[in-house]
Amino acid sequence: MRILVAVLALAFTMSAANIRLYLKDGGHQMVREYQVLEDRVKYYSTERGDWEEIPLEMVDLKRTKAEAAQAEADRKREQAESAEEDKAEADAAREVQNVPKEPGVWWVDGTELKPVKSAEMKVNTNKRRQILKVMSPLPLIPGKATVEIDGAAATMKIAPGRPEFYLRLSAEEPFAIVKITPMKNVRIVEKVAVIPVTNEYMEERQPVEIFRRQVGEGLYKIWPQKPMDPGEYAVIQYDDGKVKLQVWDFAIANPVLPGDPSKKK
Repeated sequence: MRILVAVLALAFTMSAANIRLYLKDGGHQMVREYQVLEDRVKYYSTERGDWEEIPLEMVDLKRTKAEAAQAEADRKREQAESAEEDKAEADAAREVQNVPKEPGVWWVDGTELKPVKSAEMKVNTNKRRQILKVMSPLPLIPGKATVEIDGAAATMKIAPGRPEFYLRLSAEEPFAIVKITPMKNVRIVEKVAVIPVTNEYMEERQPVEIFRRQVGEGLYKIWPQKPMDPGEYAVIQYDDGKVKLQVWDFAIANPVLPGDPSKKK
């Protein structure tokens, strides 16, 4: 009769590692699993490697079940997070394979990679303007100058937010995202002060704080740490002190507000 009652009794079995079977006196047993029988709890002790029993009235089942349920929920959450991370890594690997092999910058627009056009720069010394050749920096006379791009605005418009870019370097040089300043029909990338006698170049920029992650040889993924305000920007590769830059310009567009007819195409 006792065996029949035991079979028909409520049985609760947990099969997770290192469950705490709490006791009402404040202690606990570390168990691999346990079963609630008629008037006792049968458990497998991880400490002694054997099945043991304890009176049901000595066990704090409510606390035991609550902790076990929380542990199971945490395990499922960790599994889901791990699956999401694996998927993100796989998606990123596929995305990297699609980045062209030549040096340049590409904006990640959803599932597309859109090339950012390289801009031609000029140095303005207030006396004359010269084209700045990337591989051959210009010698400047002492004084002040600006590195400029023709045109009041970039042709590539990007929605407000935190856009992501891939940058494939042409050489192992520093790079950044900078804010550039529109001035009449040009945009100023940086200001340059040429120190007399030494002819050293002091370059002044407006860098944007970014995250960067290397995803391949000479290939980086970069994105701003904070949402970018509307305005003119550029990704640049540079060699400090030589006025030697490569620039890929873009604009963060003003947001389109609902009901604003002036912002409609």
